[in-house]
Amino acid sequence: MSPTTLAALYPQHLAELQARTAEALQRGGFDHLVVPSGTLHYQFFDDRDYPYAVNPQFKAWLPLTRAPGSWLVITPGQRPKLLFLQPHDYWHVVPAAPSGYWVEHFDIVTIRTPEEAARHLPKDAARCAILGEPQSAVGDYVPTNPVPVVDYLEYHRAYKTPYEIAMMRAASRIGARAHRAAERAFRAGASEFGIHLAYCQAAGQDANDLPYGNIVCLNEHAAVLHYTDRDRLPPTAARSFLIDAGASFHGYACDITRTYSADAGDEFQAMVDAVDAAQLKMCDAVRAGFDYKQLHIDAHLALAGILKDFGVIKVGAEEALASGVSSAFFPHGIGHGIGLQVHDVAGFAASDAGGTIAKPEGHPYLRLTRVLEPGMAVTIEPGVYFIDMLLDELKQKGLADAVDWNRVDVFKPYGGIRIEDDVVCTDGAPINLTREAFAS
Repeated sequence: MSPTTLAALYPQHLAELQARTAEALQRGGFDHLVVPSGTLHYQFFDDRDYPYAVNPQFKAWLPLTRAPGSWLVITPGQRPKLLFLQPHDYWHVVPAAPSGYWVEHFDIVTIRTPEEAARHLPKDAARCAILGEPQSAVGDYVPTNPVPVVDYLEYHRAYKTPYEIAMMRAASRIGARAHRAAERAFRAGASEFGIHLAYCQAAGQDANDLPYGNIVCLNEHAAVLHYTDRDRLPPTAARSFLIDAGASFHGYACDITRTYSADAGDEFQAMVDAVDAAQLKMCDAVRAGFDYKQLHIDAHLALAGILKDFGVIKVGAEEALASGVSSAFFPHGIGHGIGLQVHDVAGFAASDAGGTIAKPEGHPYLRLTRVLEPGMAVTIEPGVYFIDMLLDELKQKGLADAVDWNRVDVFKPYGGIRIEDDVVCTDGAPINLTREAFAS
């Protein structure tokens, strides 16, 4: 992503965040928003720290993802202030001084110790809404995460600015490049671990950079929704490959899933193609005013129709949905919000003042229940799986006659299928960041 493009988009993004903050502080009765970047945590009974993860409330403002011990101070009507921790240290690489398109918009104070931050924070800690984890506390400045402030900011974070969409577009391009490398490794006979390494190499990111742990599945392993064991040796015969893996760009995530058959002409690949075609229609349904809950229900109907077409179930789509048969093959939600976090916040928020929108009955794993509006970015990830535990539950519920078990046996060795894209809702046609990235 061109720095010139980001420089042009950033001022509007910053102005939007400042406007949101002014309203959030007024609702909470505070004068200042204070946001620590987060700290390093040591493992229990050990002297090693966990991988550092920046506070999402911090990286919403600026593209600093490796600056532990730093602080932001936002006061309505004033330039935002960054307290940047640049310690004297010869054990580790010292963070480079801030630079780039965004620094001209901040008053930047360099501090050498975490405790030094207290001298530059607002005088009265009680007048500050401090958003962060308890370990970030410095003196009287203890994160309190006031609910009215957090509710407001998280609710509106669902609406991405053009700057944020540009950041997500850049992450998607990295992810698409890495997915292509992973498919090549699969076709070449690599193990799950080898495919994972090929992905990381192509993305230029390792476990501490990726937005979540790569899910790399060969054959039956695709029936484990979050399979992360990554066998070191390739299977005797590779039949199928499912990869759910993302990438990061300056704190923003992409989340992409693809499924392949080893034999492009077999019946499993035909089912993959059918799910892919249905998924594209679901992506096109990401329109302003459409209820995401309904999109999830529509996905069940579409996937049940595919299962019926391939002879896996014997009942129609409506009956499969009503009886719970479709949930045995599609047990997760159609997707979630995405942006600064892979599972972005406020997916169930009824308003910016709080409250929740309930999930549809019988669908406990849906992560987003809001009505879609312009600026929202969501994933669309329908799946079809052959999971012993869930299939056994169908039998226990007296629904065995709804399934052709011989056809199940045909597809079980392939594990399952999932296709996932990141899609932005607009005033018109949606923007499919994932398909766009694969086409570039």
